[in-house]
Amino acid sequence: MPAHPEPEPPVVLYVCADRAPVGPGAAAQCARTEGQAFAEERGLTIAEVVTDTYGEPDPVLRTGWRRVRQLVQGGRVAEVLVRWPCAIAPESAHELRRRETVWLRDHGVRLRYTWAPLSAGSDDAR
Repeated sequence: MPAHPEPEPPVVLYVCADRAPVGPGAAAQCARTEGQAFAEERGLTIAEVVTDTYGEPDPVLRTGWRRVRQLVQGGRVAEVLVRWPCAIAPESAHELRRRETVWLRDHGVRLRYTWAPLSAGSDDAR
């Protein structure tokens, strides 16, 4: 009997793009569409799309990012997809972004960027 390839573990798509919490705007919709296409092209299954309103620099103070951490801690996802680094934390708070990327790596979870100029390197790096 031929062995079936193991399915890729699920991923979470994190979208933090809109500045107002009144529903998905153009930036969030673009990030979501781009992330879904990125996953589909690579045969990845999105377990959940988690959203936050952009503005709070510290990711752990955002409801959505806390949900991402919960999924990671529960072993429910192997990768986090995000459009670009500033969705995690702005340049002015790059140390917070580093803290979170290290936290993900320490939990065995890969962070991948879905924006085309960053996604090529995201495919190679672990």
